[in-house]
Amino acid sequence: MVYKNMEIEQTNNQSPELQQKLNAFFQEGSEHHEFCPIRDVVDRFGDKWSLLAILNLGNSGKTRFNELKNRIEGVSQRMLTVTLRSLERDGLISRKIFAEVPPRVEYELTALGESLLSQIWELAQWASGSKEEIVRARTEYDNQHP
Repeated sequence: MVYKNMEIEQTNNQSPELQQKLNAFFQEGSEHHEFCPIRDVVDRFGDKWSLLAILNLGNSGKTRFNELKNRIEGVSQRMLTVTLRSLERDGLISRKIFAEVPPRVEYELTALGESLLSQIWELAQWASGSKEEIVRARTEYDNQHP
């Protein structure tokens, strides 16, 4: 199925189950037809810092800010703070502040975050299994389009 100017074109290389799901998604009047809410949600875990934060929290459970920062190579303190606040706002992680000197803050995935983690894990497995094919396609493309 190819999305073109609000019209749907079926392709032959899709399973009937996938075609049915896509048809339901793109039906006129369907609440799933509006892309803005989907983009909003996908943008949240689609950026590289959110994805890495979710994966790391899923792997380690409750984690302090600096531990998380040390595990996510290349993230700045500011960017991690912004990312964690956004994930907390979306209900994907929880933050617990301890009244200590210096203050201690721990982050962990919520039940909603755990459910997203299982979906992200599937994507990560696909990416890992497809890496060689993707690298080969990129090389071929780069050779054809210098």
